[in-house]
Amino acid sequence: METQKDTEEEFLEDYTPETVKRVTEFKSNRLFFILGGFFLANAFIAEFIGVKIFSLEDTLGIPPLGLDPMGGPASLSFTAGVLLWPVVFIMTDVINEYFGVSGVRFLSVLTASLIVYAFFMIFAAISLSPTDWWVVGYAEHGVPDMQAAFRSVFGQGMWIIVGSLVAFLVGQIIDALVFRQVKKVTGKYRIWLRATVSTMVSQLIDSYLVLYIAFVIGQNWTMEMLFSIGTVNYIYKLSVSIIFIPLLYFIHNLIDKYLGEDVANELKQLALNKN
Repeated sequence: METQKDTEEEFLEDYTPETVKRVTEFKSNRLFFILGGFFLANAFIAEFIGVKIFSLEDTLGIPPLGLDPMGGPASLSFTAGVLLWPVVFIMTDVINEYFGVSGVRFLSVLTASLIVYAFFMIFAAISLSPTDWWVVGYAEHGVPDMQAAFRSVFGQGMWIIVGSLVAFLVGQIIDALVFRQVKKVTGKYRIWLRATVSTMVSQLIDSYLVLYIAFVIGQNWTMEMLFSIGTVNYIYKLSVSIIFIPLLYFIHNLIDKYLGEDVANELKQLALNKN
């Protein structure tokens, strides 16, 4: 039976710079690197901006619309992470389409591992003793203690970190699995259906799970606060998913033209068949 080692050795024996392309010369590899880069960047950005809760009406400078899902007088509140959602929706769908469950799983585990690494480095930076002049250096700008500000912005609580990582991994894997099952039924048609259904299922879990772990367990939020903010975020994500479907088709067409019909179809079939 041929082993991976034998295959690699045979490849190296036959290798010549004139006949073999570099990794980055394959369009499919370039596509995966680009999508993976956006995937990683979105996850890292979300870790730092997602802890902020903002009011939609106050941001727009309008009176409260009275659309709180729980029937309260409060304004519509979102996590700042919703800013990323249009890009996340497009990137996740394209990765699912061309690289399948295995591609999503690989990027999800890699991203989660790098986030853990990043937080170790951040906590190490927080523990360093600050220089006196730096601590008070921004007092005239309304920041009397830079060390406290640095700790507040970067030093997220452990429950927030755990909640975001668990919700991220669970949401991405469920999205890929649902996407694949719908695609088995629809084939290469009805991109809008598999993108929307996979989003409906995965984000129903993600939108509440991250808030429950990070804020209900970690910061004693009430269940009313959880459902109010979680429901608003979920409805927003579904709405964006529907609004951006035309853009999704446009990007699919661009990628198909970039890869070529044969390569694009081969990638899609492999994504559907490979676990």
